Amino acid sequence: MADKIAKERVKKILKILRRTYPNVKTALHHTNPLELLISTILSAQCTDKRVNQVTGKLFSKLRTVRDFAGVPLPDLEEMVRSTGFYRNKAKNIKMCCSALLEKHGGKVPDNMEALLQLPGIGRKTANVILGSSFGIPGIVVDTHVKRVSQRIGFTTEKDPVKIEFDLMAAIPKRDWIDFSHQMIQHGRALCTARKPKCPECSLSELCDYPNKTT
Repeated sequence: MADKIAKERVKKILKILRRTYPNVKTALHHTNPLELLISTILSAQCTDKRVNQVTGKLFSKLRTVRDFAGVPLPDLEEMVRSTGFYRNKAKNIKMCCSALLEKHGGKVPDNMEALLQLPGIGRKTANVILGSSFGIPGIVVDTHVKRVSQRIGFTTEKDPVKIEFDLMAAIPKRDWIDFSHQMIQHGRALCTARKPKCPECSLSELCDYPNKTT
């Protein structure tokens, strides 16, 4: 009976998320898998708005895998400086693009195993690329998904990979891509880190979060 109740609760939450956020996609501007890969690397500890400002200029100068692999590191660092942690990000981008040339013919692979072997690519980045570029189901666990999932009782884990697998077990596979985007939007709009807007939240009655605002 408990499992049935839990499944019904998940269905209700998914229904509300679909109604509240009907047209969802990644906020990172891109026109191909390579641009999304680079944007996602740059998005670590940085807002999507800032990343989009940087890549708007970046992608007008560097367009191909070979361009990114060949650009002098100091030049790339300067181009991405405002995203923060720019030295490490620039290094990862160059190493990743070199690996794409050497192992994948300059193309971004469309499977998790191959993506995880690329420098600077973890499961979060891989799932963003697989879902948004190739339509392959996966759950992206960023800071918003982590926070909202914990608050609504979908997971008690803190490790992003363990959270991902908890969510994969709870959410139907067909919903994984949209669910990730919906949770991210919900975390940004209402279920914020410091002052969640619980009275305005459409999930309020289904939420296990104990410190609701009044």
